[in-house]
Amino acid sequence: MKNQEQNFTHLNQSGEANMVDVSNKPSTSRLAIAQSRVILNDDVLTKIREQSIAKGDLLATARIAGIQGAKKCSDLIPLCHPLPLSKATVDIQEFSEAGKQGLLIQTSCTTTGKTGVEMEALTAASIAALTIYDMCKALDKGIVIEATKLLEKRGGKSGDWKRDD
Repeated sequence: MKNQEQNFTHLNQSGEANMVDVSNKPSTSRLAIAQSRVILNDDVLTKIREQSIAKGDLLATARIAGIQGAKKCSDLIPLCHPLPLSKATVDIQEFSEAGKQGLLIQTSCTTTGKTGVEMEALTAASIAALTIYDMCKALDKGIVIEATKLLEKRGGKSGDWKRDD
């Protein structure tokens, strides 16, 4: 199968998956910000506020899990380059809007390197959300993880980008 869509950088000329060669790219400062939302019911949110989740400190555990997820991104996503992260942060805040409530996870990853940290930020948000689900599933198996998305990226050949919505 020929690679007819040249935008797919992870496919070679034969259409086979491969890791992109970044050896000739210059190292630049990179930043990515991502988010995920965990929709929770009133009872679960009350237990989180009261810090009475049976498995322990939910927010601290989810933050650590998200940071670990960012650090392990290249082990989880097959064609990602391993990156020396300069910083990874996970911020978790309660939200309520449009008839939904829960926890909003916002992550940020930075590095100086030859490739971006979008996947690391998205992985951090996803793993933090999954950790919240895991720690709360005994209270409600109907928890929903949604709106995992890149909010912003800076640096690199394609330049800066910010989500409009």
